[in-house]
Amino acid sequence: MNEFDYIRKIKQPTYRQSSLIKGVGDDAAVIRGGSRHIVTAVDTFVENVHFTAKTMPPFYIGYRLLAANISDIAAMGAIPKFFLVSIIIPDDMKQDELLEIHKGMDTLAKQYNMDLIGGDTVSGEILSLSITIIGYVHDNEVRYRSDAAPNDIVFVTGTLGDAALGLHLLQYDKTIKHRSYFVRKHQQPTPRVEFARKARKISRMALNDVSDGIANELQEISDASNVDIIIDDHAIPISCELKDVQLAKQNEWKYYGGEDFELVGTIPEHDFDTLQQIGKELDIQVTKIGNVLIKQAEKTQVFVREENTIRRLENKGYTHLSGSIEDEI
Repeated sequence: MNEFDYIRKIKQPTYRQSSLIKGVGDDAAVIRGGSRHIVTAVDTFVENVHFTAKTMPPFYIGYRLLAANISDIAAMGAIPKFFLVSIIIPDDMKQDELLEIHKGMDTLAKQYNMDLIGGDTVSGEILSLSITIIGYVHDNEVRYRSDAAPNDIVFVTGTLGDAALGLHLLQYDKTIKHRSYFVRKHQQPTPRVEFARKARKISRMALNDVSDGIANELQEISDASNVDIIIDDHAIPISCELKDVQLAKQNEWKYYGGEDFELVGTIPEHDFDTLQQIGKELDIQVTKIGNVLIKQAEKTQVFVREENTIRRLENKGYTHLSGSIEDEI
């Protein structure tokens, strides 16, 4: 059973609490709370699964884990406010290493004016960290994967594939042109909180953060909205640095590598100019990569157009119970 099969099997068919607006099935849960809704999510990092000493010094463990949580909040259109941290600490871990992890988290928390409000510490064999994040969003500004509609434009922020290549270079001690750029993209991702917040003026938008690869994220939007999606291979944005290295695995990284923590979503065509203007104000690239279609078969599908050929985009990427795309690189 992979991660997504497991989630589907444990998902409740109905909610028991009337205040719960959205539970399992999006980037974060949404709970009704007065003038603003409460948005909360959790992410876990386990040594030798999500990072090793070779790929992630202690400072970046803390930085990147909190960034992953903040990205989930951004994908809901919310503002991050608080976080809790639980850590399983190996007996041989040094105190200064532990403090460096917290320094990494605090460095990012300061940027978003967030407060650490609690957590737990336990001793164990393997270093593991779990962060629960809490944010706020107004009712008419929350974003769901289920808000895509036929004829919408599919867009993505930034570029794709850099973080996955950075991880690959660290894992295999490879030195190539622009190595420091790719490593930085892996260790210090930038959540798109401000972009999502400035887009609140747009009435309808489906959003997902690119954590497990754009192929997975698009399929999640497709499933939640009960639509098909088609994207154009030539439109998928990759950085000048990734183009420059001309590696055979570029398609693997841009579709399936994940960990970019960019935002992918859908929007009515008449709102796309507004979205691009927001991107220009923040110096964030916003690229149209495809369109939303009416569902044609029993199951939803994501397609990719390559020159004159259209094929189904394989739904793979990082799934935590069945390994990651890096295993195949």
